[in-house]
Amino acid sequence: MNEEQASQDAAAGWRFDNSYSRLPDNFFARVDPTPVRSPRLIVLNEPVAAALGLDAERLRSAEQVAALAGNRILEGSSPLAQAYGGHQFGHFNRLGDGRANLLGEQITPSGERVDIQLKGSGPTPYSRRGDGRAALGPMLREYIISEAMHALGIPTTRSLAVTATGESIYRETALPGAILTRVAASHLRVGTFQYMMAFGTTEDVRTLADYTISRHYPEIERNESRYLSLLEEVIKRQAKLIAKWQLVGFIHGVMNTDNMAISGETIDYGPCAFMDAYDPATVFSSIDTQGRYAYGNQPPIAGWNLARFAETLLPLIHENIEQAVVIAEETLSEFPELYLRSYMSGMREKLGLFGEEEQDEALVRELLGLMQKHEADYTNTFRALTLGDQARSPLAGVAEFDAWLERWEERRKRQPESLEASYERMRGANPAVIPRNHRVEEALEAAGREDFSVMNKLLAALSQPYAYSAEQEEYAALPEEPELPYQTFCGT
Repeated sequence: MNEEQASQDAAAGWRFDNSYSRLPDNFFARVDPTPVRSPRLIVLNEPVAAALGLDAERLRSAEQVAALAGNRILEGSSPLAQAYGGHQFGHFNRLGDGRANLLGEQITPSGERVDIQLKGSGPTPYSRRGDGRAALGPMLREYIISEAMHALGIPTTRSLAVTATGESIYRETALPGAILTRVAASHLRVGTFQYMMAFGTTEDVRTLADYTISRHYPEIERNESRYLSLLEEVIKRQAKLIAKWQLVGFIHGVMNTDNMAISGETIDYGPCAFMDAYDPATVFSSIDTQGRYAYGNQPPIAGWNLARFAETLLPLIHENIEQAVVIAEETLSEFPELYLRSYMSGMREKLGLFGEEEQDEALVRELLGLMQKHEADYTNTFRALTLGDQARSPLAGVAEFDAWLERWEERRKRQPESLEASYERMRGANPAVIPRNHRVEEALEAAGREDFSVMNKLLAALSQPYAYSAEQEEYAALPEEPELPYQTFCGT
């Protein structure tokens, strides 16, 4: 790299320190992104750029766009593809970054360390005969959904940019290629630990665990049983995360162990979508033919994934494996209660309830049962409750719902807080808008015609989901002719 480019990178705000690249060589493969024909910036996330300490205007320069497309290496970065494994639909496979490059770790102005990854940047030693590329549509989809999740207050990876490559990739048809610049607390996964357990040594697992604790859980570093503490902390974060998914009707679509981040962030937005009509059996992913990752299965699948994580830590938890299993099982048994506690706390907020009453769970179950029975829209049911406008509720005119409303009002009257406080609590928990499937598809279709205005307008509406503004009204509406069944695809 010449001095001028290094100076430009420094002026743009890049400040790398790459701790992962200093781990043993079997943790990754050093590989540079594959250059593309004619990189062009499609969308730049200015708030993310600012948080990273980057100059958004400079990022739009030809030199910086070239770096975001993998055509040149940023000063201080150390590109690599991470090794990991994973249970995919219950079957363990040897995986790894087959179409991604971890450029390195940016140190933000606040001192935070975050991964900068290019997704769709070309083949790696882990590509498994894949082309290592990504299409524009799925990359824009990840950008839209991850930004919506962030605005909803759900821990998530974010997207700094989407860059078109000027090349076509081939799936069923020729599609425009693109590269997503993803920002994450890290890309450590349950599958990373599984890889080290399966193809490394116990000391490799220990090295990975120590690295994870140092990076994400430094408060437990001096604990005598720090590896058990690591399991406990990851369980806590996942319980809170999955509860947040359920509370907004988000369906990840492919909860393989390689898609569960140790940091507690939502990662890998492939065949994900938000539920319209409430039904625990809802599945959108075209490849989930058995409903393994249906909406209602997400909590138990999270528990299953955590059990796979616990298996990797057994030799570190106790030298006697049988004793380690007993300890791990006891720790894992806490997940359902931790999840339920987070979920019910969120549901009380959604219903404007303060304190706790024994009948609260039944009140929630009754409402969800009515929504399922009458195929009521999940988001708009809570939206109408928040607005106090039951005439607009998807359950309006249902006698059982009227009876439920009476029980709900009685519950709220028993609490000392005012109705105004109750509605304010609801407004902070029930989004007025979510990324409706038909709206996302509309934005992606327009983007395919080089019209990005539809996406930008959608992003603006999603950026403040609890605003209840007049401009958001159109985005709360259901499609006039819903596509049934709606399907999403993983994009690989």
